[in-house]
Amino acid sequence: MISILFGGAVSMVLTLIGTRWAIALLAKRGYGQEIRTDGPTSHATKRGTPTMGGLVFIIATIVGYFAAKLFTMTEPTASALLVLFLFAGMGAVGFVDDFIKIFRQRSLGLRSKAKLTGQTLIAVTFAVLALQFPDARGQRPASPFISFIRDISWLHLIPVLVVVWVLLLINGMSNGVNLADGLDGLAAGASMMVFGAYTLICIWQFNQSCATAPGSKCYEVRDPHDLAVVAAALTGALFGFLWWNASPAKIFMGDTGSLSLGGAVAGLAVMTRTELLVLLLGGLFVMITASVILQVSIFKFTKATTGTGKRLFLMTPLHHHFEMLGWEQINVVIRFWIIQGLCVVIGLGLFYAEWVAG
Repeated sequence: MISILFGGAVSMVLTLIGTRWAIALLAKRGYGQEIRTDGPTSHATKRGTPTMGGLVFIIATIVGYFAAKLFTMTEPTASALLVLFLFAGMGAVGFVDDFIKIFRQRSLGLRSKAKLTGQTLIAVTFAVLALQFPDARGQRPASPFISFIRDISWLHLIPVLVVVWVLLLINGMSNGVNLADGLDGLAAGASMMVFGAYTLICIWQFNQSCATAPGSKCYEVRDPHDLAVVAAALTGALFGFLWWNASPAKIFMGDTGSLSLGGAVAGLAVMTRTELLVLLLGGLFVMITASVILQVSIFKFTKATTGTGKRLFLMTPLHHHFEMLGWEQINVVIRFWIIQGLCVVIGLGLFYAEWVAG
C-alpha cells in the first residue's frame, strides 16, 4: 500500500511543479494550440495556448512508478511495464501529431492513415508481448479470453484474434479520449476518475488474488499490486495537471496526452480482465465517440437517400453540441464530469456486486 500512495504522491507533485515550468518553456518556444476553424467561435481565444502538456504527466507517471519501486526496493513487473510502454508509445504517436500541427501552423497534424498506423504498431506490439512472460503459476499479463469482470470462459480466442481484439480496444479507447479532449479539463478530469477506479479495482484484486488467497472468488490477474501503483501514479499525475488544465486552461494536453491516456485505460482493462467493464467505467468516452459515429452515419445515409445530409447534433463531438445550445464551457465540463462519475460508481458497484454474488 505504501508504494501505491508513494507513486501517486510523487507523480502529483511532479505535475504540479513541472507543468508550470512546461507552460513557460512551451510559450517561449511558441508551441501553441491551433484551433479548428469550424468549431465554436468561443474557442478562438484559446489559439496559442501552450500544448503538448501530456509530456508532463507521461514523464511524471513513469518517474512516480519507478520512484515507488525504488522506495520499496521491489522489482518492476511485466504487466506494469507493458502498460507504461503502451502509455508512452501512444503518447509518442500523439507527440508527432502535435508537433506537425505546430510546425505547419494548422489544426490537423498526421494524416489519419499515418496516425492509425502508428497507433496500430504500438497496440499490436503491446498485445503480442502481453501474451508472453508467464510467471511461476503460468499466468501471463493478458488473457486469451474476452473478459467482463473476469474472463468469460466461453469466449476463448486464438492468439491472432486476441491481438485483433486488444487492438480494437486500444484504438477505440485512445480515440475516445482524444475526442473528449475539446474543453478545458474535460478529458483530464474524466480520465482521472477512471484511473482512480482502476486503483481501487487493482487493490481489491491484489487482496483477493488467486496467488495469495485461492478460492472460488479469487482473481486470476498476474500483477494486481503493481498495476495499482501504475493506476495511482496516473491518477496523481492527472490530479496535478488538472490544476493548470482546468478552465481557463493554461496548457492543453494535446494528442500527446489524450492518446496516451486512452492507451493506458485500455491497457489496464486488458491486464485486469475488465475489458467490457471499461466501456462502462469510461462511459463518457464511449458516449462522445458514439455521438461522432452517429453524426457521420446519419449524415451520409440521409445524403445518399434524400440528397441532403441531415445532422443529429448541432456539432460533434457531443460536448460541442451543448456549447452550440448556449451552455457555458465550464457548465458542460462539470456536468460531463458528473456523468463520468456516475459511470465509475456504477462500474465499481457492478465489480463489487459480482464478487459478493460469487
